[in-house]
Order: sequence, then C-alpha cells, then structure tokens
Amino acid sequence: QVQLVESGGGLVQPGGSLRLSCAASRNIFRISIMGWYRQAPGKQRELVAIITSRGSTNYADSVKDRFTISRDNAKNTVYLQMNSLKPEDTAVYYCNARVNGEDYWGQGTQATVSS
Repeated sequence: QVQLVESGGGLVQPGGSLRLSCAASRNIFRISIMGWYRQAPGKQRELVAIITSRGSTNYADSVKDRFTISRDNAKNTVYLQMNSLKPEDTAVYYCNARVNGEDYWGQGTQATVSS
C-alpha cells in the first residue's frame, strides 16, 4: 500500500522552528487525507494537522497560526513547518495517510523543544 518515513525532528529551543518531512513510498496524489499526529509522554496521540488531496487543511487549535502543513505531490512528500515552538510541542510526530478508509503510519520522529 504505502510506506511513510518521517524525518526532520530534533532538538530546538523555545521559539525556534523545525520542518518535518514525510516521504511516501508511492504517488500521494490520490491519497485523500494525509496528516500529522503527535504523542507526548503520558498523553494520547493527537491530531496536529491534516491536508486533503485537494489541498484543504485543518489544524488543532493548539498549533493553529504556528504550524503549516503542505504537500508536494511531485515529491511524494508531506511537510509540517513548525514555528514558534513551545516546550509543550515536545512529542513524537507521526505521519499518517488514510487510504480507502485505512490508516497507515510512519515510524515517528522526535521533536524536543527545550532550553
């Protein structure tokens, strides 16, 4: 079906930025919904942002106006630009693709926001 590989995580100071990438194993043009989720220690996985095949986006309130999700179909890649990072953004970030009602996940990439 589709394999997803995240990259771009790391350690950044509060107020800094990270750009996460999710590389898919095949053309994502027909994938209806792709998104980013995150899971912080002791918390459930939560939706961060989604993007449809048409390019429509939605964001969690906690990241709205700070994060931007985008997709490059030619590169089979989805991005998450994270700006003005806060310590509470620290989490493992997972890429997700919903294909024919089934969810596919990447392995996750760690983003740590700390002084």
